[in-house]
Amino acid sequence: MKVHVLSKTETALLIDDLKRWPPNEIPRIKNLKSFEVEKNKKFLIHENFIAIKIDKTILPFVGNTALINSFPYVLVDMGAIKFICNGAKIMRPGIIYFSLFLKNDIVIIKDKEHLKPIAVGLALEDSEKAKTLSRGYIIDNLHYVGDKFWELYKEIKLQ
Repeated sequence: MKVHVLSKTETALLIDDLKRWPPNEIPRIKNLKSFEVEKNKKFLIHENFIAIKIDKTILPFVGNTALINSFPYVLVDMGAIKFICNGAKIMRPGIIYFSLFLKNDIVIIKDKEHLKPIAVGLALEDSEKAKTLSRGYIIDNLHYVGDKFWELYKEIKLQ
């Protein structure tokens, strides 16, 4: 695994990419470490900032609950959790609640019972349209509890 500190230029470009995030959540970042998990998949870590970069999309880390709570979300049925935590896309029958979001927005997936975040993805439909559907994919699951990023974080945290 490659690890390096991003240059000022790379950090500035990253901050430009964060414009999809809620406005008050764009952090001040210096000396950001990048861990290359796979080709075009990086784990970005700084003091209070933990994110994931997949190709050109930057997602909040599912374990950073303070940051994640400012993003739109859906609540899923408890029966959908095991599939989501194995990387499955989030389908309409499993979603029981929608906050407002637009197509291609970053959306957090939470369980209905404990309201804990279990995954982060990109919306494939607007929430208003998704509410009217009875089936189909609604969110592309890009990062979830138990994936490679989650396991790497546990490993880094122990060091």
